[in-house]
Amino acid sequence: MAEPFSVPVVVRGYETDTQGHLNQAVYLQYAEHARWSLLQKAGIRQTDLLDKGVGPVALEVTVRYLRELRAGDEVEVTCAFVWGEGKTFRIEQTVRTSDGTVAAEVTGVGGLMDLKARRLVAHPHEYFRALAVTPEVFGL
Repeated sequence: MAEPFSVPVVVRGYETDTQGHLNQAVYLQYAEHARWSLLQKAGIRQTDLLDKGVGPVALEVTVRYLRELRAGDEVEVTCAFVWGEGKTFRIEQTVRTSDGTVAAEVTGVGGLMDLKARRLVAHPHEYFRALAVTPEVFGL
């Protein structure tokens, strides 16, 4: 099995809380950055989705905080889509330090919304496959 897609991030000082730890909400921003970076790597721009009248939506997100991060820490944020047969898909992400320590795990359930009907589309993987230049980045 191939390694999941990942992006490097350096923790910035302004992202930390009063205790010097990475603020808990910033983990979600890192995960979002990795998801959009994966789409870009696959050849899908945000405008491509809008032109098709669809947009990705987060339905559920869980973060497990395992190790603290501090300003200057270098991390890799992974992103892997897990496709099912219905209207939703899972996204599994890991925030890992340069020495391999897992700092956080982010898991979520997403969908692709028809922006006119305001409903999830059936089989979102088919939309991503059709739009992607390199669908293998999605595991398709």
